[in-house]
Amino acid sequence: MQNKFVKKIIALTLALSFITPCVSIATSSDFIWSSDERSLQVSSTVTDDSSSSNSLNLECGGAVLIEQNSGKVLYDHNMHEQLRPASVTKVMTILLIMEALDSGRISFDTPIPCSENASSMGGSQIWLDVKETLTVHEMLKAICVVSANDCTVAMAEYLAGSEEAFVAQMNEKARSLGMNDTTFKNCHGIDEDGHITSAYDIALMSRELLTKHPKITEYTTIWMDSLRDGKSELVNTNKLIRNYRGATGLKTGSTSVALYNLSSSATRDGLSLIAVIMKAPTTKVRFSEATKLLDYGFTNYSYKEFGKTGDVVQSLVVNKGVSSYVDAVLENSCGALVKKGEDKNLVQNISLDDSISAPVYKGQKLGEVTYSINGEIVGSSNILASEDVKKISLWNMTTYLYDYWYRLIR
Repeated sequence: MQNKFVKKIIALTLALSFITPCVSIATSSDFIWSSDERSLQVSSTVTDDSSSSNSLNLECGGAVLIEQNSGKVLYDHNMHEQLRPASVTKVMTILLIMEALDSGRISFDTPIPCSENASSMGGSQIWLDVKETLTVHEMLKAICVVSANDCTVAMAEYLAGSEEAFVAQMNEKARSLGMNDTTFKNCHGIDEDGHITSAYDIALMSRELLTKHPKITEYTTIWMDSLRDGKSELVNTNKLIRNYRGATGLKTGSTSVALYNLSSSATRDGLSLIAVIMKAPTTKVRFSEATKLLDYGFTNYSYKEFGKTGDVVQSLVVNKGVSSYVDAVLENSCGALVKKGEDKNLVQNISLDDSISAPVYKGQKLGEVTYSINGEIVGSSNILASEDVKKISLWNMTTYLYDYWYRLIR
């Protein structure tokens, strides 16, 4: 009796499965984005005529403010002026150390020896002894917090065999990042003829470090710490770490010739900024000018998140599939930098296929979504199928119904 009943159900289902459902699916939709929606990444074209006129009256040789995710320049004051970077040079050194960590060439526990050359370095240092070794973790702490020249050279020699070879790698990396104003002569930043860069180039390498190696902020945000079992005290040379809300780093630098430099970074409410000050007359001025730039950015801009990878945009009906629906999801996280107040003009446009027929494959492109402000596209993402949906066949439908009724009557 049960077998006859199941056979009738199978026959009825198969007959119905080949009748295409009458479903209307919108091919596009426009609406103003509400303030409670979620999201992430993609750059925006933001311009401000005042950004290149030094409207903030900065007292320095060069400066720039960029948004970290997109690299968009928000304020520019002589940002391509070639100047001496002093210890801000170490941003590139740290970047290469982090790349070596990522590649597995070294680990945070790798012991680093100290050469006679490294121990003889002047300027900021922790007085390394040729008889001692420190781990990469300890070296990074000393470099990021107190700008230790001896540790910087020891790391360079370990990674490349010599400081000269390491500096060649620094210049190669600079070229790959588009740092066209830059020539490195050493890895620490002590004044040397021809050792030059610009505020813009410092922003480029700072962005690369922060976006590709966010773990570095575990070191650049240390205010006070110690080495050698508490015998060597460390206090951060970057006073903004203690005094500026949301500060994430990054590196100070000063010499009698370069004067006072700073690459500063901060994040608030999802907006990450990098402010670079070069050739400020005093240490107090470099911090106050960096504060001006960061305040300018946080006051005038916000980072609007649109959607995260895997967010469901819409559930689509699937014709002749073993499942009636499939979730259409965002391929990428996306968002944009916007001027405050303009986010109310944000429009989302969704384009999807009119009809979806099985088979559907996970990751299959179903459409795309774009976001625009005042007619200008500021972000986009493909829309993909979240899972496979097989086409109905006699075998899989019989199996499906058998499993379904077995679970029902069990």
